[in-house]
Order: sequence, then structure tokens, then C-alpha cells
Amino acid sequence: MCGIVGAAAERDVTPILLEGLKRLEYRGYDSAGLVLQDETGLLRRVRTTGKVARLQEALAANPASGRCGIAHTRWATHGAPSDRNAHPHVSRDEVAIVHNGIIENYEALRERLRTLGYQFESETDTEVACHLIHAHYERTHDLLAAVQAAVAELDGAYALGVVCSREPGRLVAARKGSPLVIGIGLGEHFIASDVFALLPVTQRFIFLEEGDIADIRRESLAIYDRSGSGVERAVRTSELTADAADRGPYRHFMLKEIHEQPRAIAETLEARLGEDRVLEAAFGPKAAQLFQTIKRVQIVACGTSYHAGSVARYWFETYAGLPCDVEVASEFRYRPHVVSPDTLFVTISQSGETADTLAALREAKSLGYSASLAICNVPESSLVRESDLTLMTRAGPEIGVASTKAFTTQLTALLLLVAALGRHHKLDQAAEQQLVQALRQVPGLVEQALQLESHIETLAERFADKHHTLFLGRGVQYPIAQEGALKLKEISYIHAEAYPAGELKHGPLALVDDTMPVVAVAPRDDLVETLKSNLQEVRARGGVLYVFADETLGMASEDGYEVFNMPAAAEIVAPILYTIPLQLLAYHVAVLKGTDVDQPRNLAKSVTVE
Repeated sequence: MCGIVGAAAERDVTPILLEGLKRLEYRGYDSAGLVLQDETGLLRRVRTTGKVARLQEALAANPASGRCGIAHTRWATHGAPSDRNAHPHVSRDEVAIVHNGIIENYEALRERLRTLGYQFESETDTEVACHLIHAHYERTHDLLAAVQAAVAELDGAYALGVVCSREPGRLVAARKGSPLVIGIGLGEHFIASDVFALLPVTQRFIFLEEGDIADIRRESLAIYDRSGSGVERAVRTSELTADAADRGPYRHFMLKEIHEQPRAIAETLEARLGEDRVLEAAFGPKAAQLFQTIKRVQIVACGTSYHAGSVARYWFETYAGLPCDVEVASEFRYRPHVVSPDTLFVTISQSGETADTLAALREAKSLGYSASLAICNVPESSLVRESDLTLMTRAGPEIGVASTKAFTTQLTALLLLVAALGRHHKLDQAAEQQLVQALRQVPGLVEQALQLESHIETLAERFADKHHTLFLGRGVQYPIAQEGALKLKEISYIHAEAYPAGELKHGPLALVDDTMPVVAVAPRDDLVETLKSNLQEVRARGGVLYVFADETLGMASEDGYEVFNMPAAAEIVAPILYTIPLQLLAYHVAVLKGTDVDQPRNLAKSVTVE
């Protein structure tokens, strides 16, 4: 999603802004731009469609510098990708603004501003906010007061960075519903939508809270809450380093992140497993007492995280004996709810800033859930700060838009939660001990599965010219098939769908022929014999099958039926393991097709708008 960077310093901030934008490229965007303010206050704006590299080229052709500035990468919501819709937006050559989020009442505000004589050059809601701030500035003659007055009229979500030609070196930032951090330097200050953008210049950050407005200068910083009162916000030191987003020897971030999964899973488990039990303290000091009262689980998430939740539903009901519902976050808040007593509300998000998931959490707070628990990868995120309990996935920075290690660490974290809740219900001590032993084996099993890469790279050649692919799984493996289909369509642009294998005869068999590959996952479980029968239905219709199967099943390749042996694994952890070959398949198909693997078209890493 859109990215913001801003700076007020004693040095030229142009390279800081550009480097910050490059570090935000993983979020997905379609245009980039910046405004630089010189010592007299004059604003110089440069905007381009496409990548940050094009913005750099434009600046190289017409150099500019400044000690204060704002910059932005835009993912189109209001108005198509174009130079005129790109940020920053400027009002009457005096006020410039960058904005993440959506202003819901922009149409009414635009009509009012037109009556005041403001001309609109773009289709964006952001330009409305820019002119509104300028209109208030004409009255107040103070940038902070103008922003405070303007945001009081805005409905929706926003993170704003604002500069004014009449006030050189001053930067005002505001946040509601969209993340924004302030970086603390030595005699300089910065803003960004993500700490990654600022790691080259600082590791000290203030995370603005809902409704906060910051008045920023090189030598000073003041923060005001939504009521206008001055407040102090904690300065936190990030453990991330500037090279955290380095690809290393890998061709793409996605491949690097696939191969980081053994380490990421091991770190997610670290200090959370006792000798034969999951440590409830990992969820927070209140968890042990709360978990004894929980009788039901409600999971809400989006995209890949939703697939993780769908796997967890099987786990909760099979192993813990707890009823579990899973819902797409974007649908949750738009229907009435009947909340059962003693229900734990669980949200899952890599970034912790997913707008739909945050909105669902905020809705849930008024519905009578016992407590909320966030499974997340970003400790400073809004989701973590607003939840009662948290469990961090410790995946580390995930730059590729298509999530990989975030997914497998989410599954790992969810299994920890299944054990912690299940011991108060169906999961006895012996079963929990077996679960813990199985979890300890996962990093090594994933490492073994990664050894299939050369075979999968060869397999990918058979997919590169195809237009459709079908993924099949049964039981808990059905969401894994869904995740495999999502990965393939996200980065290779091949249409892919997943079905429970038993549903083939209820429609999908009509699509099967020798031009559509069919991929199946076959761990050793109670459903594998039934799955084999389903696969024969595909073979009988001339379909070409590629099956990832537990090596102990003894399934052999035949004409039109190719088997890839997977390490033997306990049934409960098999969903984590069988994710790996599907990630590798999607990656290598995308590489052969020449798509932008790390930044697929039309997608964003952190979806911070509804």
C-alpha cells in the first residue's frame, strides 16, 4: 500500500527521501513523487508514474535539493495511476501534502472548496485534503492549526505529511486509521509509514496513536492528541537494522523468504515450548487465567492470513475440542453478529495494519467477546497495540508482496494457541506432549522440503505456458491448496483455483483436460485413500496430475501422474510442511514467465485501506 517518507534536517534530505521510498517499494505502488522545500520555503515538486527509479531519473535530469521535504509512493484508489494523480498534491503553490488512506467525505468537501475558488487537477481525495488545509491556513496563518482544523472535518482514514511554503523547515504529520511513525535523529526528525523506510538514518521511533498530530522541525518535536492537548509518546528503539531488507545472494526477496522459513519457524517457537508443553506466558501475563474460561474461538483475517485461520479451525475442533469460526475480515463488520459467551476474538495479520482486520477488531470490542488476541509479525503495529493479548510470529521483515514465511509462522503460532487453549478442554497431557514434539521437528522438516527445489524448478516448465491450474486437498489440507492457488495467481498471473478433492464430481471435473495441470497434496492421514480415489477421477478424464505425497505412502509416478516425495511428518504439522513446495512452484513459474515476483501488478503488501 502507499508509502510516506518525510524529513526536516540540517542536510539535504533528497537522498533520505529517495532511499526511504525504495525501502517501501515492497508495499506495492504505481507512482512516486516528492516535494522539496528550500531555505526560502519554495516548494519543488517532482512526480512520475511507475517505479522510484523513474523518479530518480527525473531528479537526475533536473536536480533539486532541500532541507525539508515529503515523499510518497501511491497505490491507486481514487483515480487511475497518472502523473496528475500522483502525490504529493499542492494547493496554490503553498501547501503540499502526502496521504495514505481514504477520505470518505471528499466529494462533499470538494464541492464546498470549489465554491471558495479552488481548482482541482486530479481525481484524488488527497487533493481535497490539501486544499482544505490551505483554506484553513488562510484563516489561521499557522500550519499546525490549519491541519488540526482540517482533519476535524475529514471522515475516513489518513496518515498525512504536510509542508507549507510560508513556514520553511516545518513539517506537520497526522494519523487516524493509517500507521505513521516519527524517526528521531541527531538534530533532525523524520516521518514514515513504516520503520523500514528510516532504518538507514535512525533506529529510534515514536509511533503516533489514533488522532495524534505532530509538529516537527529539525530541532524540535511536539505531539498533540485528538483533543489538541500536548502529549508525550514513548520513544522506542527498533531491533531491526538497515540491512534487514537485503536480498543477499537470492534473485528475489520471495525466494530469500521461502528459504528463511526454517529459521523463522524456529524463532517463533523459541522460549515458547517447555519440555512437554506450550508455555501460556508466551501470550501475556493474563493469558493463563483467561484461557481457562474460553469456550469458543472466532478468527478474523484477510488473504493468506485467512487461509492460516482456516487451517486453525480444523486444529481447534479436532485437537482442542473447541468450536471455531473463521471469517474474512472485510465481511465481518458488515453483518449482524450473535456472539457466544466466553469467545476469544483472534485476528491474524502480517503487518498489523490491515485496514479490514483492524476495523473488525474495533467492531468486536463492542460485541461482547471475552478478549482479543492478535497473531502478528510487527510488534509496533496498530493491531498489536489495540489487542488484549498478542503472539508475535517473529518472521522478520517480509518484503515480497506474496506472503511466505509470514504464513508458515502464523500456522506455527496458531498451533501454539491450539495447545494453550486445548489443555483446558480435549487436549490431554500426552497429546500436548506429542504436539510439542511435532512442533520441534518442523524447522528440520521444512529444511528437507526445500531440497525439492531443483525438481520443482524443472516442474515449473510445464506450467509456464498454461492458463489455468487446479489445486486439490482434503480436510485440513484444503486451505493449503487454497494458499497454493493464491500464490500461483498472485505472482505468475495464471488463473488458479482450489477445491476440496471430494468436490471434483460436483462441477470442477468439467474443466479437466490435458491442458490444465492439477496439483494435489497428499500427506499420510485418514483421508489419503479417499484422496487417491479422487485423483483417479482426474486421470480418467485425461488430466495431468502432480502430487506432493508423504514418502511413506509409496505412491509411484505413472504416465500423467507424477509424484514428488515429501518428508514423513506428523499429521498435525503437515499443513506447514506442504505449503513449501507450493510456494516454490509458484515462484519458479513466475520467474519463467518473467513477471515482477516481489511486486506483482495491482497488489500491495500492507492493505491499509478498506
